[in-house]
Amino acid sequence: MKKNLHPEYKNCKVTCACGNSFEVESTKSEMHIESCNLCHPAYTGAQKATVKRGRAEQFNRKYGLDKKEK
Repeated sequence: MKKNLHPEYKNCKVTCACGNSFEVESTKSEMHIESCNLCHPAYTGAQKATVKRGRAEQFNRKYGLDKKEK
């Protein structure tokens, strides 16, 4: 490796908008982020999965035609 070419890594304190803070190694000494693993919807389970349906299936469900008659 060449000398004086690569940036110096140091401990970085990361602070989330929810109040959570943790340390990582970075070239910066401090970071502020909007969401972390404790408040992001994908990690907390608050995110709703949407189900995509076709137009015909939506029509059949709307008018009760999706039930098969025996």
